[in-house]
This record gives sequence, structure tokens and C-alpha cells, in this order.
Amino acid sequence: MSSVQIHPSTLKGSIAIAPSKSMMQRVCAAALLYKGKTIIQNPGYSNDDKTALHIIQLLGANVTINDTSISIISNGIQPISTTIDCSESGLSVRMFTSLAALYFDTMTIEGEGSLLKRSLVFFDEVYPTLNVQILSNKGFLPLEIKGPLVSRNISIDGSKSSQYLTGLLMAFSHQINNDDSIAIDSEICIEVNNLNSKPYIDMTLQVMQHFNMLMPINKNYNSFTFIKKHFETKSYPQKTINIEGDWSGAAFFLVAGAIHGNITVKELRHDSLQADRAIMDVLKNCEAEFIMLENEIIFQKKSILKAFQFDATDCPDLFPPLVCLAAFCNGSSTIVGVNRLYNKESNRALSLKSEFKKLGISIDIDEDKMMIYPSSNIKSSTINSHNDHRIAMACAIAATKANDVVTIENAEAVAKSYPSFYRDLIQLGVKIDDLII
Repeated sequence: MSSVQIHPSTLKGSIAIAPSKSMMQRVCAAALLYKGKTIIQNPGYSNDDKTALHIIQLLGANVTINDTSISIISNGIQPISTTIDCSESGLSVRMFTSLAALYFDTMTIEGEGSLLKRSLVFFDEVYPTLNVQILSNKGFLPLEIKGPLVSRNISIDGSKSSQYLTGLLMAFSHQINNDDSIAIDSEICIEVNNLNSKPYIDMTLQVMQHFNMLMPINKNYNSFTFIKKHFETKSYPQKTINIEGDWSGAAFFLVAGAIHGNITVKELRHDSLQADRAIMDVLKNCEAEFIMLENEIIFQKKSILKAFQFDATDCPDLFPPLVCLAAFCNGSSTIVGVNRLYNKESNRALSLKSEFKKLGISIDIDEDKMMIYPSSNIKSSTINSHNDHRIAMACAIAATKANDVVTIENAEAVAKSYPSFYRDLIQLGVKIDDLII
């Protein structure tokens, strides 16, 4: 495991944000189901993106990586392996397991690291109702499944993660369209209780529409009804799609802009459906000073920041950058949605509390609320990322304002979503020692 040492630094300059892994992985899944050629422009190469590309190859797609794009040719799911490895990607295991279940033979779903500790009991509860045999490790990986999945009226719990619904929406759409035994005009409905992270479902539906998949009728996110249509085509035109900048990764640099000033963040779509675009609402409420142009956000000077209250239930990945932001606000801030943090790469609520305490920032947790109390003195310390990319990034941004060097252990965790994170910090003027990742 590697570590980095981050020195207090004055940040200045501009940074182009890495592509969205949330979008990239969904596009890979849709390209696998699409019987034709897909060109992905501005592709991502985070560990999670690489995992998705590897999975679709195991499930039958042909992938060619070019200088600035990726070409995917697929004729649907035609596995070349009976085992797929989801590495540490939560989205991959929740999405691709449903797509692998479309196949008629036994498939084994594996993972590693933190993914082995993340509960997948959802599949044990739902798959038997969809004609899928499943054998799990008491609700954890590895999974052994045998399809083919058959779309039926079901009711699911959406409170744990919207990623399960993403997989089912894609799987149902594909199966209904390709099953001749389902009569034209038949209606099949997925009812969803207590759905969280609705913007991520909007992104899923946007990608599905781009690939001309059978689209469900979305009734206020409480139900998604597919109506079988007569679908016949002799040609599948090439699909080209551009992966937009990642608001989840950008959030850390936007916070850096608010606390340092003199930073421009580029490659972000202001009309994006990404849930973490909500960071801009928080920055406005904090009275951060910035200018939004068509393709960039400019922080011209350091902001005097007010404390904030924010409900992050639908965008839990914002917790780490928001905790970092709160550390530099005047007064205590409150973030709601702590219950969404317990099944991440780490127990993210407790990881944030323990590591920011080392920096001199007190955090209290009361049921679903987190209260952050700022300090005028960010302490030099040694931070453990808990192998959680977002913990590492949040502490790294805070470290740029510390009173001395901050060491981050297991620093390579950032590669899960943002491999160039430390290099981008260096580009902005941050002094970092021991960078070998």
C-alpha cells in the first residue's frame, strides 16, 4: 500500500475534470445489449471503468481502445466466460449481475476487497421471483446464478441503492423486447418502494433512450411500466456517445475553489443529470463566490463561507467533499442522509468522523444527521483512507490548508474513480511527496 505526503499549499490554476464513471459504466452496459457498434468519446479509465469494460468483454462484447475513444461491437450477451469479476465496483455488481442473469446457463459473480463486505441480499430476495436460481454467500459474494431472467410484475425496495433498479430496468427492457412469448401491448411493472438517489435513475433512463431501448413509463419513481411493442429492425446504426465530466470527482475541486480561490474547474455540463451536481446548491447557500460559464466554473478569490444544512440522501457521495467544505465554514453545518453511508467502500460515516478528527474537525452523528464543527487549525496528522477513494480525496483537499504536512495512507484508493486526482492537485500547485501511484 502506498502513502502520499501533502504539504500546505496555495492553489491556483485550472483543471479539466475526469469523465463520469457513473455514466461510463452505464454506457458500457447499454453498449453490451446493443446489437451494433458503439463509439465512446472521452472515455473514463478509472478502476471502475476498466472493470466495466472487462465485464462486457467477458459477456461477449468486442472492445477496442483507441487514442481518444473506445469502440464496442456487440451482438448481445454471448459470454466467453462463466465467471465475471466485479473487482471493487458496487455499480458493476448490482447492474451487471442482472444482465448476466439474462443468460440461460450458470454464471458466477465474483469481486474483491471492500466489495466482499457489501451486502447483496437484494438478489436473494428478488431473483427467485424472476425465474433466476441463485446461490450466495449468505447475501455476500460470490454469487452463483442461473437464468434466463423472466420479466414479471415485481415490487422492490429502493432504499438501499438505486443501482439494483438500474440493472433491472436494463434487463427488463432487453428481455421484454426479445422474448417472442410476451404478447404485444403486454404491461410489466416494477414497483419501487422508498427509492433513493433518483437522479441516478434519470441517468440510467437517459442512456437507455440513447440506445433506443424499450423505455418504461416512470410514474413518480414509484413504478416503471414496460409496454411490449412490435420491434423489428434490420439495421443497428452506429451509436456515438460522449462521456461528460464527473460531478462526483469535481466536487472536491469545487470545494478547493471555494476555500482557496483562483481555481477554474472545466468540463462540467450544467444541465447534467448527475446527482452530485447538487454541490452547486450548497456552494451557493454557503455564499461561495464563483462565476459559471458554459463549460467552466471560476473561483476568483477565497470565499468567506457560511455554515449550511443539506439533505444528501439522493447524493450520498457528496458527504466527503461536504464534510471538507464544512470544515472551513463559519459555524456548524448539518448533513442529512447518514444512513446511506454504511454500505460504501468503508463505513463512510465512521471513516469521516475518525479521519477528520485527526485533522482537528469534530463530527457528531445523530441517527440520520451528521454535524460538523469547523476549526481554525487543520492539524498535521497521518490519515488512513480506509481504502475509500472519497475519504482519501476529502482529506487531501483539507490537507492543503493544514498547519503542516498531512500523510494519507492507502492513498492509491483514488484510482477507483479518479486515477489522476493527485496529479491534478499538483497541476494546481499542491506540493505532494512520495507520489508513486
